[in-house]
Order: sequence, then structure tokens, then C-alpha cells
Amino acid sequence: MTDLNHVVLIGRLTRDLGTDERSFAYTQNGTARANVSIAVNRTRKSGDQWIDEVSYFDVTIWGRTAENLKPYLTKGKQIAVDGYLKQDRWEKDGMKNSKVVVVADSVQLLGGRGESSSDGGYSPNSGAPRFQPRPQPQGYQSQGADSSYAEPSEGFPEDIPF
Repeated sequence: MTDLNHVVLIGRLTRDLGTDERSFAYTQNGTARANVSIAVNRTRKSGDQWIDEVSYFDVTIWGRTAENLKPYLTKGKQIAVDGYLKQDRWEKDGMKNSKVVVVADSVQLLGGRGESSSDGGYSPNSGAPRFQPRPQPQGYQSQGADSSYAEPSEGFPEDIPF
């Protein structure tokens, strides 16, 4: 049997994705790399009390995903990360060091539209892009969702033999 290295996390960004080389940069071959940190809250019961625990995880996002998400990765934004763990090892001043990071295969922006807005309403310059529904072709008549599930079609018997 093969080993498994898969991580799914939902948490909030601990800082804005800056323009400094540590948080966002391009490799020599032109691939974008974003380094973010997320805080994941967990509540557990200890005796009669509920205790909140926070864990912090460093996440590396590569390629077009990093480029496309760059304007939206701001402090406090909730994201879902699906990826794997990678251990980096290095030696500095004779001391061996290691660090485990999450390498993201996919990242999703979560939260409401007005999450970044102070008044709780939607602000066009805050949060993810707003998508418009596709216009229907002329002559198209929409049926409500309720009518399609209301009663079985006349061509089918009510009792299905399986």
C-alpha cells in the first residue's frame, strides 16, 4: 500500500499578501509563488468548559493560482486549502533546521460578499469578483424549478418496478 499525504484546511489569513519577495515572487523560470499563513481555530471541551485552540500553518501557492488570488489574499479572509505537507530542511550556522509547510493544490475563497466591508454590505472593491448570470437567448422560456418536480410525466407509470 502506498503512503498518503493529503491536507484540507479552512482558516483565515493572518496577514495581507505583500509585495515583498518572501510573500510573493517569481522563480527564475517565471512561475509565481505566494507564501501565506492561515490561522485555523478549533474548539474542544475540557471538563465543563469549551476551550478555543488556534493553530498556524504556512501555505505555499504556486503558478496561476498564486497570480489570480494575489489581489484577494488579505488579512482575515477565510480560505480553504487542499494540498499536501512538505518538509523543508536546511543547515544554518551548524544547526540543522526543518519546517513543515502546506503546498496548495487548490485554494478557494470563502466567506460572504461583504466580509471585508465595515458596514456588512457588499462593496464592489472588497472581496472576490462578482459574477453575473449568463443572459438567456431570445425566445427562451424558463420553467420554475417547482414545476419540473411537481408531478410525474404522463408517459411514466407512478409505480416503478424496481
